Amino acid sequence: SSQRLFKLLQRNQAMAESSGAKKQSVNVAHRLAQFAAEMPDRLAIAAPLGKRNPGKKRRYDEITFAELEADSNRIASGLQKLGVPNGARIVLLVRPGIDFISLVFALLKSGVTMVLIDPGMGRANLLSCLEEVKPEGFVAIPLAHAVRCLFANRFKSAKHNVTVGRRYFWGGSTLDQVRKQGDPKALKKTTAASDPAAIIFTTGSTGPPKGVLYSHQNFDRQVTEIGGRYEIEPGEIDLPGFPLFGLFNCAMGVSTIVPDMDPTRPADVDPENILEAVRDWNITQSFGSPALWNTVSRYCETHQKTLPTIRRVLSAGAPVPPDVLERVKKIIHADGDMHTPYGATEALPLASISANEILNETAARTKRGEGVCVGSRFPGIEWRIIRIDDKPIADVADVVEEPVGVIGELMVKGAVVTSTYVNRPEANALHKVADADGFWHRMGDLGYIEEATADHAERFWFCGRKAHRLQTAAGPMFTIPCEAIMNTHEKTYRSALVGVGAPGAQTPVLISEPLKGQLPEGESAAEAYLEELKTLASEHELTRPVEHFLIHPSLPVDIRHNSKIFREQLVDWAAERI
Repeated sequence: SSQRLFKLLQRNQAMAESSGAKKQSVNVAHRLAQFAAEMPDRLAIAAPLGKRNPGKKRRYDEITFAELEADSNRIASGLQKLGVPNGARIVLLVRPGIDFISLVFALLKSGVTMVLIDPGMGRANLLSCLEEVKPEGFVAIPLAHAVRCLFANRFKSAKHNVTVGRRYFWGGSTLDQVRKQGDPKALKKTTAASDPAAIIFTTGSTGPPKGVLYSHQNFDRQVTEIGGRYEIEPGEIDLPGFPLFGLFNCAMGVSTIVPDMDPTRPADVDPENILEAVRDWNITQSFGSPALWNTVSRYCETHQKTLPTIRRVLSAGAPVPPDVLERVKKIIHADGDMHTPYGATEALPLASISANEILNETAARTKRGEGVCVGSRFPGIEWRIIRIDDKPIADVADVVEEPVGVIGELMVKGAVVTSTYVNRPEANALHKVADADGFWHRMGDLGYIEEATADHAERFWFCGRKAHRLQTAAGPMFTIPCEAIMNTHEKTYRSALVGVGAPGAQTPVLISEPLKGQLPEGESAAEAYLEELKTLASEHELTRPVEHFLIHPSLPVDIRHNSKIFREQLVDWAAERI
């Protein structure tokens, strides 16, 4: 019956979209209410209490779907009674757990626009992003409120503040007080598909982080696309390495087990905490960054441990290296698979590919410099490859589309694609293209479309970011194909191709990060390693133009995924050394 409910939700949304029922209330929180009615006593969320104690079973704080629905209703109506106006921008800075997920649903129900920022982006970026959105309030832990007060001049409009935990000198209400004022019954509030639901910031891998405005339609359609593509069924149990995935779980009737980890530093996860949760709850699915699964799979391989109840692993944020795919496949259920959904903060999900498809076919082509295949598109997505251009394109009539197999910029359209950046007119001009019935989003990702065959649907092959391409005197060079070739060196962990000099006359520089324990010691060892890289590059047409090779002990990467290389930071570093 739970599966029938989920199919009914999908059908109802499809009917609403096809009939053009613009005034119908759209809110992903409606899905929680229906699952709470269908399976009230099923576990919705479990969060670990205290640290792991070897030899003793961990204690968990638990909440059912009915309890989560009532709690989020209480918070939503409590916020309304406090006078938080409809559409107000409210910053949510709360640690992963039951309160976080309940607050997300409450804010969606209350009609405010929640602001979600990764605290791992650093204090300067954090404060800059917060100031940019001009928040009207904070729902946050005491430390965040202390910082808000310290920089009070930057947040003068923040009048509606709630402390999750103990409140000190800054006034406002506590979350407990909000709950006491609220009502467990659902609010009678209507949110349209186009109404703002959240502002989520990009990682800033190609410039300062940008605030992306999510509508209620974006969130609701994401659930439909993810649930349908991966055949996720109510009653499954998920271990999410990214806190917001708990929203999708509860909207799909899936139980969420909050992992004991710092989500801003996935590579530093304690693998035993993951193994413990999988054993305690018979986890069937898990979502995490490539860095998390690299750490966990290496640990399992070394200690001969497995995760036999897991049948589905999702990993996003960056391409997953084939060796990680292989290790994960070996430790999960024999019939399980690992999937890598592709997209960005502005548009997710767009495409997906399975480990089986990568390992059996595309990985070998990636090593030859053909790019990274991110798979076939989701049903609700339209895409085109357009000619590379750094200037704005106002109208789709001005777009020059590239033929199949030619590298260009990916442009997408669909209900999961967000419509605007907040307070960034220059970014909107560069990324949004008007169409008669909506708009297209320019991804800033370069690659090409591969035609469908009897074995696979039409697929996109990613070749790097537009901002990272090299513009040399001999023509363009694309990062991902060249780096993949260089990463075949047995001692190399990852590489970064950067261009030093002015566009049009850039000098290619290949920066290599050796595997852990393989960093050359001494000048002669370093020279030998660099000579091997030069020889490897000379054997391939794509990498033959590279003139300089450098060794870096640890390439700078984004904190959220620990995978996206900050190539901009490496340009000056390389320029000083060649």
